[in-house]
Amino acid sequence: TLPSSFVASSATNSRIPLRMSEEDDEENPFNPYADPNYPELEFVNYDDPEYEVDQGVTDEYFDTDAEVEQMREDRRRKNDEFQFETYHAETLKSGDTYKGEWTVYRTSTFLETSEEVGDVPAFKKEKKIRKVVTKGNKIFLDPPVGGFEFRVDGERIVHEERLAEAEDFEDDEEWEEYAKLQGNQGGTDFVGKTFWPKELGAKDFRGEAGIMCVGNCYTICDSTPLNGIEKAKDDFDGPFSELRTEVGIQYKRLRLRVKFDYRVKADESNEENPALHLYSMVVCREARERWPRYETKSNIDDSISETLFGAAGAPGGLYDPPPVGSDEQAMQYMLLDLDGYA
Repeated sequence: TLPSSFVASSATNSRIPLRMSEEDDEENPFNPYADPNYPELEFVNYDDPEYEVDQGVTDEYFDTDAEVEQMREDRRRKNDEFQFETYHAETLKSGDTYKGEWTVYRTSTFLETSEEVGDVPAFKKEKKIRKVVTKGNKIFLDPPVGGFEFRVDGERIVHEERLAEAEDFEDDEEWEEYAKLQGNQGGTDFVGKTFWPKELGAKDFRGEAGIMCVGNCYTICDSTPLNGIEKAKDDFDGPFSELRTEVGIQYKRLRLRVKFDYRVKADESNEENPALHLYSMVVCREARERWPRYETKSNIDDSISETLFGAAGAPGGLYDPPPVGSDEQAMQYMLLDLDGYA
């Protein structure tokens, strides 16, 4: 996060020359508020009447609307490529394997024994924990005649999620103990359910698709049209019978993902625009190339286990619930405390 007083700007008239160099005739701006960690950032005076910022929305350097739109599309394509590559390199670690524990929460909305209070559903946590192995790799498409206009046009990301097998554990005893405790691991109905396009491309990272990658965080989604309605390639916006979205954050070896599965109730499926209700939430606590939970041993770094499975809340107990507005608006939200620093 950049200091609030500083903005990287392309404007040339927004600098404040506060001191002139005595040894040079050219302007040498001096900023008394400068952060030595960010020597290249400019100090921006928003009160300067000549201040302006290039947002790529003016056409003063272009002759036609077509040229303006081409410029905008070029910038969008570069942003698509950046997010696509960032997601593959940072979130998926270029195809490395993640091992994790999945905790499933079902909502009373879709359970036979409903415990709703008014219109507010209740969460039911499943006892069985699923151990899951995940990874995401790039595949490369056959180029058309003349090749692809952009390199990433010929690249896609495919995801793989599967229940853990004996080969995923360090020794047989660990696998046998887990298999005995978990039985069928709670079933496979939540594992392998797609929360992303089958083949994820760079253009899918446009904001309207619900797929974005910013820093070490991301969102991704997939949907099923209602009653077999044919889904347009680019701009289909409903109605849906299912909408699945995932948000995640990664840091060094650990990764935390939360999957939200929304569905239409069976008795509402014949409506023209039925409401989507939360069916389940899955919390995925993962580590790269190892299982996230370790018993405390002298030769094992258990910081990942503490971060993902320790006491709820940030270190020191600081926690600020997000503001959600009026009481009526607050009834649209559900709050669930999770183990770990999440």
